[in-house]
Amino acid sequence: MTKTDVTFDSAGIPLAGHLHTPDIPAQGPRPAIVVGHPGSGVKEQTAGLYARRLAEKGFVTLAFDSAHQGESGGEPRGLEDPAQRVEDLKAAVSFLTTRGEVDIDRIGALGICASGGYVLSATGGDHRIKAVGTVSAVDIARQFRLGADGTQDPAVYQGMLAAAAQARTAEARGEEPTVLNLFPDTAEQARSLAGEHGVDGFEYYRTPRGRHERSAGFFTWSSVDKMAAFDAFAPVPLIGRRPLLMIVGTRAVTSWMSIEAFQRATGPKEFHWIHGASHVDLYDKKQYVDPVIEKLAGFFTDNLGPAASPIS
Repeated sequence: MTKTDVTFDSAGIPLAGHLHTPDIPAQGPRPAIVVGHPGSGVKEQTAGLYARRLAEKGFVTLAFDSAHQGESGGEPRGLEDPAQRVEDLKAAVSFLTTRGEVDIDRIGALGICASGGYVLSATGGDHRIKAVGTVSAVDIARQFRLGADGTQDPAVYQGMLAAAAQARTAEARGEEPTVLNLFPDTAEQARSLAGEHGVDGFEYYRTPRGRHERSAGFFTWSSVDKMAAFDAFAPVPLIGRRPLLMIVGTRAVTSWMSIEAFQRATGPKEFHWIHGASHVDLYDKKQYVDPVIEKLAGFFTDNLGPAASPIS
Protein backbone atom coordinates (compact mmCIF):
# COMPACT_ATOMS: atom_id res chain seq x y z
CA MET A 1 0.00 0.00 0.00
CA THR A 2 1.30 3.43 -0.98
CA LYS A 3 0.26 6.58 0.90
CA THR A 4 0.39 9.83 -1.08
CA ASP A 5 -0.16 13.36 0.24
CA VAL A 6 -2.86 15.07 -1.82
CA THR A 7 -4.80 18.32 -1.78
CA PHE A 8 -8.16 19.23 -3.27
CA ASP A 9 -10.73 22.02 -3.09
CA SER A 10 -13.95 22.14 -1.09
CA ALA A 11 -16.03 25.27 -1.72
CA GLY A 12 -12.85 27.31 -2.06
CA ILE A 13 -11.08 25.78 0.95
CA PRO A 14 -8.00 23.61 0.31
CA LEU A 15 -8.24 20.21 1.99
CA ALA A 16 -5.29 17.96 2.83
CA GLY A 17 -5.62 14.22 2.41
CA HIS A 18 -3.82 10.91 2.31
CA LEU A 19 -4.56 8.77 -0.73
CA HIS A 20 -3.92 5.06 -0.08
CA THR A 21 -3.35 2.88 -3.12
CA PRO A 22 -2.73 -0.88 -3.20
CA ASP A 23 0.72 -1.70 -4.53
CA ILE A 24 -0.27 -4.83 -6.43
CA PRO A 25 -0.57 -3.97 -10.14
CA ALA A 26 -4.05 -4.32 -11.57
CA GLN A 27 -5.59 -4.55 -15.03
CA GLY A 28 -7.91 -1.60 -14.55
CA PRO A 29 -9.20 1.07 -12.19
CA ARG A 30 -10.21 0.01 -8.70
CA PRO A 31 -13.18 0.68 -6.43
CA ALA A 32 -12.53 3.54 -4.03
CA ILE A 33 -13.75 4.64 -0.60
CA VAL A 34 -13.82 8.10 0.98
CA VAL A 35 -13.20 7.89 4.75
CA GLY A 36 -14.38 10.69 7.05
CA HIS A 37 -13.00 11.38 10.54
CA PRO A 38 -14.80 12.06 13.85
CA GLY A 39 -15.47 15.58 15.09
CA SER A 40 -12.19 17.27 16.11
CA GLY A 41 -10.26 14.34 14.63
CA VAL A 42 -7.64 14.31 11.89
CA LYS A 43 -6.71 11.97 9.08
CA GLU A 44 -3.78 10.51 11.03
CA GLN A 45 -6.12 9.03 13.64
CA THR A 46 -8.94 6.49 13.21
CA ALA A 47 -9.87 7.62 9.67
CA GLY A 48 -6.31 6.94 8.56
CA LEU A 49 -6.31 3.55 10.25
CA TYR A 50 -9.48 2.48 8.45
CA ALA A 51 -8.27 3.92 5.14
CA ARG A 52 -5.01 1.99 5.39
CA ARG A 53 -6.67 -1.28 6.39
CA LEU A 54 -9.22 -1.06 3.57
CA ALA A 55 -6.46 -0.24 1.07
CA GLU A 56 -4.79 -3.47 2.15
CA LYS A 57 -8.00 -5.18 1.02
CA GLY A 58 -7.55 -3.77 -2.49
CA PHE A 59 -9.51 -0.50 -2.39
CA VAL A 60 -8.19 2.95 -3.20
CA THR A 61 -9.01 4.99 -0.09
CA LEU A 62 -8.91 8.67 0.79
CA ALA A 63 -8.71 9.98 4.36
CA PHE A 64 -8.63 13.76 4.71
CA ASP A 65 -8.80 16.62 7.18
CA SER A 66 -12.08 18.48 7.05
CA ALA A 67 -12.12 22.23 6.51
CA HIS A 68 -10.96 24.30 9.51
CA GLN A 69 -9.18 21.27 10.98
CA GLY A 70 -5.84 19.50 10.79
CA GLU A 71 -3.68 20.43 7.80
CA SER A 72 -6.63 21.70 5.77
CA GLY A 73 -7.42 25.37 5.26
CA GLY A 74 -10.28 27.39 6.62
CA GLU A 75 -10.67 30.08 9.26
CA PRO A 76 -11.47 30.16 12.09
CA ARG A 77 -9.62 27.07 13.23
CA GLY A 78 -11.72 24.54 15.08
CA LEU A 79 -14.99 25.44 13.36
CA GLU A 80 -17.33 22.45 13.10
CA ASP A 81 -19.72 23.49 10.35
CA PRO A 82 -22.07 20.59 9.51
CA ALA A 83 -22.92 21.92 6.06
CA GLN A 84 -19.23 22.32 5.23
CA ARG A 85 -18.44 18.85 6.57
CA VAL A 86 -21.00 17.36 4.18
CA GLU A 87 -19.58 19.44 1.33
CA ASP A 88 -16.08 18.20 2.19
CA LEU A 89 -17.17 14.59 1.70
CA LYS A 90 -18.68 15.41 -1.69
CA ALA A 91 -15.48 17.26 -2.63
CA ALA A 92 -13.50 14.16 -1.69
CA VAL A 93 -15.66 12.13 -4.07
CA SER A 94 -15.03 14.72 -6.78
CA PHE A 95 -11.31 14.39 -6.20
CA LEU A 96 -11.47 10.62 -6.58
CA THR A 97 -13.25 10.99 -9.92
CA THR A 98 -10.14 12.75 -11.26
CA ARG A 99 -7.82 9.86 -10.41
CA GLY A 100 -6.97 7.37 -13.14
CA GLU A 101 -6.61 4.51 -10.66
CA VAL A 102 -10.23 4.93 -9.53
CA ASP A 103 -13.31 3.49 -11.22
CA ILE A 104 -15.65 6.48 -10.94
CA ASP A 105 -18.71 4.19 -11.07
CA ARG A 106 -17.50 2.28 -8.01
CA ILE A 107 -17.02 4.88 -5.26
CA GLY A 108 -18.22 4.28 -1.71
CA ALA A 109 -18.07 6.26 1.50
CA LEU A 110 -17.33 5.41 5.12
CA GLY A 111 -17.99 7.69 8.08
CA ILE A 112 -16.79 7.24 11.66
CA CYS A 113 -18.53 8.93 14.61
CA ALA A 114 -19.60 12.43 13.48
CA SER A 115 -18.69 11.57 9.89
CA GLY A 116 -21.05 8.63 10.20
CA GLY A 117 -23.86 11.16 10.27
CA TYR A 118 -22.31 13.47 7.71
CA VAL A 119 -21.70 10.66 5.25
CA LEU A 120 -25.36 9.66 5.34
CA SER A 121 -26.34 13.22 4.48
CA ALA A 122 -23.70 13.39 1.74
CA THR A 123 -24.81 10.09 0.23
CA GLY A 124 -28.44 11.18 0.24
CA GLY A 125 -27.53 14.14 -1.96
CA ASP A 126 -24.75 12.65 -4.11
CA HIS A 127 -25.59 9.74 -6.41
CA ARG A 128 -21.91 9.19 -7.19
CA ILE A 129 -21.66 7.39 -3.83
CA LYS A 130 -22.78 3.86 -4.63
CA ALA A 131 -22.58 2.30 -1.15
CA VAL A 132 -22.21 3.76 2.33
CA GLY A 133 -20.92 2.36 5.61
CA THR A 134 -20.73 3.84 9.10
CA VAL A 135 -18.86 2.97 12.30
CA SER A 136 -20.12 4.33 15.64
CA ALA A 137 -22.26 6.79 13.68
CA VAL A 138 -23.72 9.83 15.39
CA ASP A 139 -25.47 12.98 14.30
CA ILE A 140 -23.22 15.45 16.10
CA ALA A 141 -26.04 17.99 16.20
CA ARG A 142 -28.28 15.51 18.02
CA GLN A 143 -25.44 14.69 20.37
CA PHE A 144 -25.00 18.35 21.30
CA ARG A 145 -28.73 18.95 21.62
CA LEU A 146 -29.65 15.74 23.44
CA GLY A 147 -26.41 14.33 24.85
CA ALA A 148 -24.45 11.24 23.88
CA ASP A 149 -27.05 8.98 25.50
CA GLY A 150 -30.06 11.07 24.47
CA THR A 151 -31.06 12.05 28.03
CA GLN A 152 -29.47 15.48 28.38
CA ASP A 153 -31.49 18.22 30.09
CA PRO A 154 -32.59 20.71 27.35
CA ALA A 155 -31.26 23.53 29.54
CA VAL A 156 -27.71 22.38 28.84
CA TYR A 157 -27.93 23.14 25.14
CA GLN A 158 -29.78 26.37 25.76
CA GLY A 159 -26.85 27.43 27.94
CA MET A 160 -24.43 26.54 25.16
CA LEU A 161 -26.45 28.58 22.67
CA ALA A 162 -26.28 31.54 25.06
CA ALA A 163 -22.50 31.20 25.22
CA ALA A 164 -22.35 30.95 21.42
CA ALA A 165 -24.35 34.17 21.10
CA GLN A 166 -22.01 35.96 23.49
CA ALA A 167 -18.99 34.74 21.51
CA ARG A 168 -20.45 36.09 18.27
CA THR A 169 -21.05 39.46 19.88
CA ALA A 170 -17.52 39.56 21.28
CA GLU A 171 -16.07 38.76 17.87
CA ALA A 172 -18.18 41.48 16.22
CA ARG A 173 -16.69 43.98 18.69
CA GLY A 174 -13.17 42.93 17.77
CA GLU A 175 -12.59 40.86 20.88
CA GLU A 176 -10.95 37.44 20.85
CA PRO A 177 -13.76 34.89 21.23
CA THR A 178 -13.37 31.96 23.59
CA VAL A 179 -13.57 28.36 22.40
CA LEU A 180 -15.44 25.29 23.60
CA ASN A 181 -12.93 22.77 24.95
CA LEU A 182 -14.15 19.24 24.24
CA PHE A 183 -12.05 17.42 26.84
CA PRO A 184 -11.27 18.17 30.49
CA ASP A 185 -7.81 17.98 32.00
CA THR A 186 -8.07 14.53 33.60
CA ALA A 187 -9.82 11.21 33.13
CA GLU A 188 -11.51 11.70 36.51
CA GLN A 189 -13.02 14.98 35.36
CA ALA A 190 -14.13 13.30 32.13
CA ARG A 191 -15.86 10.57 34.13
CA SER A 192 -17.70 13.06 36.33
CA LEU A 193 -18.92 14.98 33.29
CA ALA A 194 -19.81 12.17 30.89
CA GLY A 195 -19.31 8.79 32.56
CA GLU A 196 -17.49 5.99 30.79
CA HIS A 197 -18.15 7.54 27.37
CA GLY A 198 -16.30 10.65 28.51
CA VAL A 199 -13.39 8.59 29.79
CA ASP A 200 -13.23 6.67 26.50
CA GLY A 201 -12.95 9.90 24.55
CA PHE A 202 -10.34 11.32 26.91
CA GLU A 203 -8.20 8.18 26.72
CA TYR A 204 -8.22 8.24 22.92
CA TYR A 205 -7.76 11.94 22.22
CA ARG A 206 -5.70 13.01 25.22
CA THR A 207 -3.26 10.16 25.81
CA PRO A 208 -0.52 8.62 23.62
CA ARG A 209 -3.06 6.01 22.51
CA GLY A 210 -4.61 8.30 19.90
CA ARG A 211 -3.46 11.86 20.56
CA HIS A 212 -2.24 13.88 17.58
CA GLU A 213 -0.85 17.40 17.70
CA ARG A 214 -3.20 18.62 14.96
CA SER A 215 -6.33 17.23 16.62
CA ALA A 216 -7.34 20.47 18.29
CA GLY A 217 -9.74 19.20 20.95
CA PHE A 218 -11.95 22.29 20.75
CA PHE A 219 -14.73 23.81 18.67
CA THR A 220 -15.41 27.46 18.08
CA TRP A 221 -18.59 28.54 19.85
CA SER A 222 -20.10 29.37 16.47
CA SER A 223 -20.03 25.61 15.80
CA VAL A 224 -22.72 25.20 18.45
CA ASP A 225 -25.33 27.41 16.83
CA LYS A 226 -24.53 26.00 13.38
CA MET A 227 -25.64 22.63 14.79
CA ALA A 228 -28.93 24.00 16.13
CA ALA A 229 -30.99 23.36 13.01
CA PHE A 230 -28.88 20.61 11.40
CA ASP A 231 -30.28 17.09 10.98
CA ALA A 232 -27.85 14.57 9.51
CA PHE A 233 -30.52 11.90 9.27
CA ALA A 234 -33.22 13.82 7.37
CA PRO A 235 -31.67 12.92 3.96
CA VAL A 236 -31.35 9.19 4.76
CA PRO A 237 -34.46 8.20 2.76
CA LEU A 238 -32.83 9.86 -0.28
CA ILE A 239 -30.17 7.13 -0.23
CA GLY A 240 -32.89 4.99 -1.74
CA ARG A 241 -31.79 1.63 -3.12
CA ARG A 242 -28.09 2.17 -2.54
CA PRO A 243 -26.84 -0.25 0.14
CA LEU A 244 -26.13 0.82 3.73
CA LEU A 245 -24.12 -0.90 6.47
CA MET A 246 -24.07 0.49 10.01
CA ILE A 247 -21.67 -0.97 12.60
CA VAL A 248 -22.02 -0.25 16.31
CA GLY A 249 -20.55 -1.60 19.54
CA THR A 250 -22.99 -3.21 21.96
CA ARG A 251 -21.65 -0.98 24.77
CA ALA A 252 -21.89 2.28 22.81
CA VAL A 253 -24.11 4.78 24.62
CA THR A 254 -24.52 6.52 21.25
CA SER A 255 -26.06 3.48 19.54
CA TRP A 256 -29.56 5.00 19.67
CA MET A 257 -28.54 7.46 16.96
CA SER A 258 -27.37 4.76 14.57
CA ILE A 259 -30.59 2.86 15.25
CA GLU A 260 -32.66 5.96 14.44
CA ALA A 261 -30.79 6.54 11.19
CA PHE A 262 -31.10 2.87 10.24
CA GLN A 263 -34.86 2.95 10.76
CA ARG A 264 -35.12 5.82 8.27
CA ALA A 265 -33.32 3.94 5.50
CA THR A 266 -35.65 2.56 2.83
CA GLY A 267 -33.29 0.47 0.72
CA PRO A 268 -31.03 -2.54 1.30
CA LYS A 269 -29.52 -2.15 4.75
CA GLU A 270 -27.72 -4.08 7.47
CA PHE A 271 -27.10 -3.24 11.12
CA HIS A 272 -24.11 -5.06 12.60
CA TRP A 273 -23.23 -5.22 16.30
CA ILE A 274 -19.68 -5.69 17.62
CA HIS A 275 -20.08 -7.49 20.92
CA GLY A 276 -18.46 -5.89 23.96
CA ALA A 277 -17.25 -2.73 22.17
CA SER A 278 -17.91 0.84 23.24
CA HIS A 279 -18.26 3.77 20.84
CA VAL A 280 -14.55 4.67 20.99
CA ASP A 281 -13.32 1.06 21.10
CA LEU A 282 -14.09 0.87 17.38
CA TYR A 283 -11.66 3.70 16.68
CA ASP A 284 -8.49 1.69 17.15
CA LYS A 285 -8.66 -1.39 19.39
CA LYS A 286 -7.45 -4.29 17.29
CA GLN A 287 -9.77 -6.93 18.74
CA TYR A 288 -12.73 -4.84 17.56
CA VAL A 289 -11.31 -3.13 14.47
CA ASP A 290 -10.26 -6.42 12.86
CA PRO A 291 -13.82 -7.80 12.58
CA VAL A 292 -15.12 -4.38 11.56
CA ILE A 293 -12.64 -4.22 8.68
CA GLU A 294 -13.61 -7.71 7.55
CA LYS A 295 -17.28 -6.74 7.60
CA LEU A 296 -16.66 -3.48 5.73
CA ALA A 297 -14.41 -5.12 3.15
CA GLY A 298 -17.05 -7.73 2.42
CA PHE A 299 -19.78 -5.10 2.20
CA PHE A 300 -17.88 -2.84 -0.18
CA THR A 301 -16.71 -5.79 -2.29
CA ASP A 302 -20.29 -7.03 -2.63
CA ASN A 303 -21.64 -3.62 -3.54
CA LEU A 304 -18.80 -1.91 -5.41
CA GLY A 305 -17.41 -5.06 -6.98
CA PRO A 306 -14.04 -6.67 -6.22
CA ALA A 307 -10.77 -4.83 -6.54
CA ALA A 308 -9.39 -4.96 -10.07
CA SER A 309 -7.92 -8.33 -11.00
CA PRO A 310 -4.13 -8.54 -10.75
CA ILE A 311 -2.18 -8.52 -14.00
CA SER A 312 -1.46 -12.11 -14.96
